[in-house]
Amino acid sequence: MEDVITEAAPPSRFLEEDLNIFTPPSPPLPKPFLIFPHNKQTLKPSLLIIALSPSSLALFNQTLTLTLTPLASLILPELPLSLPDHNVSILPLSPDTLLAPVPFPVPSHRAHAVARALLSIRPDSVLVLDSLDPTNFRGKLSSDDAVAFKLETSAEMKRAHDEKLLGEELDYYPSGSVVDGLGAAILARCQLMNIRASLCVSWPRFDKSVVALIKGLLGRRVLPGFEFGLSDDEVLKIGRSRDRVVHSELYI
Repeated sequence: MEDVITEAAPPSRFLEEDLNIFTPPSPPLPKPFLIFPHNKQTLKPSLLIIALSPSSLALFNQTLTLTLTPLASLILPELPLSLPDHNVSILPLSPDTLLAPVPFPVPSHRAHAVARALLSIRPDSVLVLDSLDPTNFRGKLSSDDAVAFKLETSAEMKRAHDEKLLGEELDYYPSGSVVDGLGAAILARCQLMNIRASLCVSWPRFDKSVVALIKGLLGRRVLPGFEFGLSDDEVLKIGRSRDRVVHSELYI
């Protein structure tokens, strides 16, 4: 006969979803918001570049830390400001081009809120630099070969070839593959707002060849003549500390 005192309790007759109805819901998190310096200026850039991938963050790192003064910062209230890399600085690359590097992973339940906050400055066009998740890719990827693909909003697709942010150098992301994370949320938000936007996803997540690929794309079309000032050794050192995984809503 079983010992009713020491035997494990039988499984609950309730589903976990049913048990949750007896627990009060958690209070909603405050919305992410932008803060400006005292000499606030209107931000209405022609182009907003959003760096998410370890390779793009490494590419811009020298510029971020040494030469540029933030025009604004995006804050997530749940992240402690006492720790480094817990805000998104919006930096001027040129009079009409802004850079927003996101140095921390954004969880799925905050991706759309962060996308809304970033796009509240109403840029004319947006370029998102993200990394490719091989689990979401329909096909084979080699760890030795750097590749990149693009996705575009309808407003960007209607542009002539020589007017597009990424031109015709990149193939479109293969049918049946998906992109998730903050990059997908930003592209979806741009589609809703009818903003010209391109999402570039690259593989491997971090590699010297990927950094060179992105640098070439930006130098030929988006930032011609821009001095990144980053050596190969610095790229490798920074990239190892930047590698991360981001999960969020899907964009097909």
